Amino acid sequence: MIATGSVIRKRILIMMAVFALSTLALIAQLFNLQVVRAQELQQRAQRQWTSESVVAPRRGSILDRNGVPLAVSATSYTACASPRQVKDAAAFARIVAPALETEEADIVKKVSDTSKGAVILRRKLPRETAQAVKTLCANYKASDKNWLSGLYLEEDSSRYYPMGSFATQLLGLTTIDGVGQSGLEQSLEKYLAGRSGALLSEVDGKGRALAYGAQEYIEAVDGGDVALTIDYVIQSYVEQAAREALAVNKAKGVRIIAMDPQTGEILAMCTKPDYDPNEPPRNDVSLLTSLMRNRAVTDAYEPGSTFKILTSSIALDLGLTNVNEGFYCSGKITVDGSTVRCWGNPHGAETMRQGLQNSCNPVFVELGLRIGAERFYDYLDAFGIGAPTGVDIAGESAGIRIARERVKRVDMARIGFGQSIAVTPLQLITAASAAVNGGQLMKPYVVKEIRAANGELVEKNEPEVVSQPISEATSAVMRDLLEGVVREGGGRNAYIEGYRIGGKTGTAQVYVDGVVSSSTHIGSFIGFAPIDNPRIALLVIVDEADKSPDYGSVTAAPFAKDILEKALAYLGCAKEAPQGEALRDAAVPDVTGLTVKEAAARLREAGLQYTLSGAGARVVDQLPAPGAMMTEKSIVMLYVDGNNKAAGAAEIEVPDVEGLSVGEANRLLMSYGFEMRISGSGVAVSQTPQAGAMAAPGSRVAVTFLAP
Repeated sequence: MIATGSVIRKRILIMMAVFALSTLALIAQLFNLQVVRAQELQQRAQRQWTSESVVAPRRGSILDRNGVPLAVSATSYTACASPRQVKDAAAFARIVAPALETEEADIVKKVSDTSKGAVILRRKLPRETAQAVKTLCANYKASDKNWLSGLYLEEDSSRYYPMGSFATQLLGLTTIDGVGQSGLEQSLEKYLAGRSGALLSEVDGKGRALAYGAQEYIEAVDGGDVALTIDYVIQSYVEQAAREALAVNKAKGVRIIAMDPQTGEILAMCTKPDYDPNEPPRNDVSLLTSLMRNRAVTDAYEPGSTFKILTSSIALDLGLTNVNEGFYCSGKITVDGSTVRCWGNPHGAETMRQGLQNSCNPVFVELGLRIGAERFYDYLDAFGIGAPTGVDIAGESAGIRIARERVKRVDMARIGFGQSIAVTPLQLITAASAAVNGGQLMKPYVVKEIRAANGELVEKNEPEVVSQPISEATSAVMRDLLEGVVREGGGRNAYIEGYRIGGKTGTAQVYVDGVVSSSTHIGSFIGFAPIDNPRIALLVIVDEADKSPDYGSVTAAPFAKDILEKALAYLGCAKEAPQGEALRDAAVPDVTGLTVKEAAARLREAGLQYTLSGAGARVVDQLPAPGAMMTEKSIVMLYVDGNNKAAGAAEIEVPDVEGLSVGEANRLLMSYGFEMRISGSGVAVSQTPQAGAMAAPGSRVAVTFLAP
């Protein structure tokens, strides 16, 4: 049948329409590819013919105030592979897995994905492992079948903490990728991290660099260095004392802060228990999260009697009492039907000065009521109680205060002696420092300065006065009162002959299941020295010691004494001679090679004192060197070793600890593998088993201490 002209025209029109639609579709697709998706496709093409290697910047270091490195970046390596170059995934994995200490299956899965130009096999390889991989590659490259084709190393950076468990929560931690995860590592990320660079190279279809291909190098910008106000030496003293306080008291935790009360600079900050940031327990997220918490700034607690420093300052500054005013303690006092008891037997008649020395609760109940809520709260505001201090440490808590409009008389009575109010350790030491430094509340800070990688100063912090809560005259009275507390009152366990120490002990209550526990407390001591011109403020808190009594005078004060004695000697504060006695110069004897007992006796004969660094029975070095001249009663640092236990020995000799302090005796016994059980405080006067007796490692040695 012959088509008619109309049918032919219809067919032509249909064909033209199909052609037109096809042309439009082609134009649309070309527009989509060349305009809409042009940038995306160009980037995909570039990824196919180029290889980009990240050039990691060096993360900035964290240093102490004198330039001692506390956190540094060390060179490490990343093992990578180009799947398109791998000839046999199974053979590749079988050879590489043992060298990288990883699973063969994981490697097979990664190198079998040829859609990727490069994959990471393992990160943060130490130099030794990287060298082993390089040697492996060289050996197989020389063989007939290069089964390791496609394997290569990229230089990387790992975070390293030279001191191990040292200011752990303060410094913080980085992730496995080198990003700040907690502490200063996280809060100072923008200064420490730097900016990554890159190396761009043209490659063929298998990801191999073209012999004459173009390359572009984008230089990385290294991170800046941060210098802290922390003093490595003082932090070392604090770390050692915290470990011993935790062990000796069998405590739940220990928190210690050392500060320059004149400037607000934090000299040391320590929270135990902690962990080694070089090997953090990343497989236990709950544990790591708990240990990372800097409880010196995040956790508030009822301070107890250490708060009486502030109550005394306020009452004296208002003229509501004087140091000689008479009070009477019957052992309890009733306020609006609520009975407040003193901590011990009734003190009877006493002056305000004696009330502070005795830490008498009824005296401070009366002072709190005299001050009244409005004036008390005005002073608390000026002392910074109830608000963050503004310290440059993340996560700071504001503490807890009853709202001014809701506070009752019985609340004021309890606040007067440190209950019904909660502070952070940092708040307390900052406020108490204002009570003794002339009356100025200083803003605490831990970052001294930040410098860019080229040395340019980025930021520098200076002392900042926040307020003047009390007068200079009141502050002078408080220094005298607090010196009396240590010399004659409840702070005697922190007394150091030759140094003028001021301070106050505290024993705070703990709530267990919402009820105040009668057997569990928080013991603390806050001290200042030299009290006439304080160079260091120190707060030691021992949480829930498993011993009786667990008062701050027993659990905290002896360790504060140990820190203060070492720190004052380090700071160059010379000891004072007793009244009417002049100090002479003494030549430092040579005590290297002697036992601690022998060295101590020789130093005492020379008129010198000593402190131990390390753990062990024999002196391996000393500072100053033999023959140096020192003022009588100065402290010589003895470095001791810990090689005391014969391998596999059933029994070892018990060392002689007579004449040693609690900390020194515990350190010496622990180095032998013994556990110390203490009785009393001061210096060791007897021990069981006796020195020289044989006992099994792990045995307990009972040591009796008496105040000198």
